[in-house]
Amino acid sequence: MINWQPTATFSALKKRAEIIQQIRVFFRDRNILEVDTPLLSHATVTDPHVVGIPAIFKKNNAPEQTVYLQTSPEYAMKRLLAFGSGSIFQICKAFRQGDLGRIHNPEFTMLEWYRIGFDHHDLMNEMDELLQTILKTFPAERVTYAKLFEKFLGVDPHTASRQELIQCAADHHIQIAFKQETAECDMLLALLFTHCIEPKIAEERPLFLYDFPISQAALAKIRYEEIPPVASRFEVYFKGHELANGFHELQNSTEQRKRFENDLLVRKKNNILDDVPLDENFLAALDAGLPECAGVALGIDRLVMIALNANCINEVMSFDFDNA
Repeated sequence: MINWQPTATFSALKKRAEIIQQIRVFFRDRNILEVDTPLLSHATVTDPHVVGIPAIFKKNNAPEQTVYLQTSPEYAMKRLLAFGSGSIFQICKAFRQGDLGRIHNPEFTMLEWYRIGFDHHDLMNEMDELLQTILKTFPAERVTYAKLFEKFLGVDPHTASRQELIQCAADHHIQIAFKQETAECDMLLALLFTHCIEPKIAEERPLFLYDFPISQAALAKIRYEEIPPVASRFEVYFKGHELANGFHELQNSTEQRKRFENDLLVRKKNNILDDVPLDENFLAALDAGLPECAGVALGIDRLVMIALNANCINEVMSFDFDNA
């Protein structure tokens, strides 16, 4: 017998709609423009840990071409910023390959917004206001990436060697599934974080984790004047969920191209992902001039899960992947 019914209850879907409406009011009250950008693009992210879902497009008798469902509206929204849109937000679907489980669905709903003239601390302030509005939380705790690792593991994530991180994992009885001799320090840091730190934080109030190692800068500015240099990036955690990822946005197209090209080298080195085309439209927009800004992406499904105290993501969406 086919189960055609929604995976969420009607009351959960009603609460989800109310939260999305609250979000729109939050940004309307701040005079931030809502925008809409394509879900299909000729390029996708190069991040070695985020995989886009390809699609085949065929126009009449022309050869087939591969396009991509977007993992985030980031590149397109930054093109709008470079064109002079001012501060903007978007609520849209996003897609990621292989993400399926209790808190993952390959198709999910994302809130992303950019604030002209903000740095990552300004955006953390606004993000905190949003969480207090939607979830009625206490003001968030804030801690640097380094201080969190030093507190729970006694290691400096900016200077620790691969062997020191491998030893730290062994001391905490963590099995390393990948080849230790070729493991990137960032892979080991992520492993230590998910096993030893994430379960112990952000239960009573959200936690803003900021100032990441420069190897994890992604699209964030790097503050080379600090010792050690750090990436102006933050992540948000609450009740066992990573909710959001934000940057004081990099504006230099040359540096961004280098990071993309390095991502492709990492993909090739690890032999885990196919090459993907760089988003030349996005890089051209950076070259034309991205205004000083900060941006953040927040998972709405996880936000609703917290609001409803739900255990699985399928409890807060009409139809999950298995029932789509």
